[in-house]
Amino acid sequence: MITAIKSLCKEMYIDARGKKALPAVSNGIVSAVTLIIAQTAFGTLIFSDALAQYTSQGVGLILFGNFIALLIMALISSFRGVIVGLSPVLVIFMATIANSVNTTDEALFVTVYAVLAFSAVIIGVCCLLIGHYRLAAYIRFIPYPVASGFVSGLGATVCIAAVSLMGVDLTRIGEIALMSTTGFWIWFPGLAYGTGLYLAIRKWRNPHILTTSVLLLIVGYNLILYLLDISIVEAGDRGFLLESTVQGRLWPPFTPEDFLRIDWSILFSQIHNILTLIMIAFIYIILNFSGLELAVNQELDWNKEFNATGISTVVSGLSGGTCSTIYIPPTLRSKILGATTRLTGLIAACVVLIAILYGGSLLAYFPTALIGGILIFAGLGLLEQGLQDIRKGLPWSELGIGIGIFLAILFIGLIEGVIIGLLVAFVLFGIKLSRIKLIETQFNLRDKRSNRSYSVSDLAILQEVGGRGVVYQLRGYIFFGNITSLIDQLKDSLAGLQTPDCLLLDCSAITGYDYSAVNSLSLFFRLASRKGVTIVLSAAPARLNYSLERNLTSKEFSNLEFKENLDQALEYCEDLLISNWKKTTEGMRDGKSKLLERASSDLERHLDRQVEFERLIDELEGWLTARDYQEGEIISEGSSEGEIKLLFAGGASVQDRARKRLSQLVPGDVITTLQGYGIPSSSIFADKSCQVMELSSSTLGLMEKQDPDLALKLYRYLTSRFLNS
Repeated sequence: MITAIKSLCKEMYIDARGKKALPAVSNGIVSAVTLIIAQTAFGTLIFSDALAQYTSQGVGLILFGNFIALLIMALISSFRGVIVGLSPVLVIFMATIANSVNTTDEALFVTVYAVLAFSAVIIGVCCLLIGHYRLAAYIRFIPYPVASGFVSGLGATVCIAAVSLMGVDLTRIGEIALMSTTGFWIWFPGLAYGTGLYLAIRKWRNPHILTTSVLLLIVGYNLILYLLDISIVEAGDRGFLLESTVQGRLWPPFTPEDFLRIDWSILFSQIHNILTLIMIAFIYIILNFSGLELAVNQELDWNKEFNATGISTVVSGLSGGTCSTIYIPPTLRSKILGATTRLTGLIAACVVLIAILYGGSLLAYFPTALIGGILIFAGLGLLEQGLQDIRKGLPWSELGIGIGIFLAILFIGLIEGVIIGLLVAFVLFGIKLSRIKLIETQFNLRDKRSNRSYSVSDLAILQEVGGRGVVYQLRGYIFFGNITSLIDQLKDSLAGLQTPDCLLLDCSAITGYDYSAVNSLSLFFRLASRKGVTIVLSAAPARLNYSLERNLTSKEFSNLEFKENLDQALEYCEDLLISNWKKTTEGMRDGKSKLLERASSDLERHLDRQVEFERLIDELEGWLTARDYQEGEIISEGSSEGEIKLLFAGGASVQDRARKRLSQLVPGDVITTLQGYGIPSSSIFADKSCQVMELSSSTLGLMEKQDPDLALKLYRYLTSRFLNS
């Protein structure tokens, strides 16, 4: 910990004295001012209607959460120069929760705070769990149309909320009351400012447009009120300014005694809304991580970012703040300006803190039209982002899903639209997952065999009956959505003209399964057992074995064969086929004579090689050293420069570090590891008692000088054996 702190301080000291200092100050201040303006608008929206009298305290809560998030993310995020803030996507849900709280006036504000703080803590804890257990890879993918529908629907909702905040009753949109003088000079400037700001920033992409326009609007609006001889108090009472809803104090928003007024029963009644807020927060956090990676063209450590977001959100929630997420535009600006340093976020945090401590009285001069305009600007940005994403060459089916979620949020309701979107996401996930082929490859034992070496006659048998051993290599997650297609394919192999003797399922690439999969496999295994087919499973998870044992009778389970890896399973099936063939052809001369005819040429070549090997050993007598090895003993490990070893009797096998057999050796084979074949950690073990003829490098060198013809003959033999293997 001390080392990490020293390293952090050293890093910031170097940045403060380097070229990144000035860009960090510039981007930090500009980003902070932009955030203060946006967060003030968001806080005003959340704490509106019945909570309007607590607007200043609510804005203080939002800004303080922003300060905490900026401070912590600046220190521990993996991306230097990151800027964070409360997202407009979350604002809508927080406003929905705040407006649905129904309690006494004294307990209202502090109860709403408790609900929002509790939500922030839960979101932070979930982020910490994801980061700690490195689960980011499992949740980072959200269906594109679902995310686009969410964003566009929420953008439209923000715009509607902004218009409502400016005093427009959308249920009475057609009435002439909408055009009253007072109402018109609130909603029309706000609508014009928000739309104009959106179009200006969209065209020129200059962050100074926002800060400059806000200052001009505040000064201009208040100047017009002064010229019209309308006092600040009167302007607040008539809704032109926020004066009537603020008390000049942003922090602290409450006193310790206020905690005694929290209505805890409300907290439990809001669980469904809190869960919805958590789900949306995760979706937006994931979208922001993905968007930042794309924008800065840099891969982020998602698990570390989830940890950083979790810590900042938990601390913010416990301190009285709310959840904050990454803001991509100012963060991208850090990279463009060369402000990729932790100083950028720290400077922004300091500016926000100054606003919290000394900016409360200024809030009274903010026009309501400004707050509404900022919200319209944010809503139009989300709306454009979502609709642009929907239009990006999506198939009609996915395009319809995105538009459907957008319309559901807009016309049915926010919570209902989100629930529909989540259900669609799960259904899409299930459909796409069910379409993934579980069977990666399919072959029989005539096409591919184990690494074991067989006699010529056994090889001929396998060539004859190898089609009766069917192998399926499975991959992916097996669940109720795709198990039916797998079982149908397995049943097809039993319904052919020739029922296989054994069926091998390689489970080494299976990522998981559900109970439906276990139940369906159990039913199939019963069917296979009734037809006399042996089922062999290789590399099956221990939990799958346990689940099958619970679903099958002891007799049915005993008919299953479990092997550690595919090579052992293939060997078991090969032995089974050879054994069955011998039992079937026992006493049948025709079958054995046909086998002898088929294997005669292979047998002749095998005998020729053995004769050649024995003659070579006779000629090398005096040069070779015989060495005996017991079963399981290591014959060769790593490379022995220049040394030659020949297996004279017994058997051996080349195995990797996990003791998986890579190949099997028979008398006459050259003993060598597979280091030259891309397997650096292979060793050779004695499968049974064996004898090895060894020729050291020094002896080989002496042979080359004294008997070069014999050395040449040895090299020719080694080359032919390598080529044959």
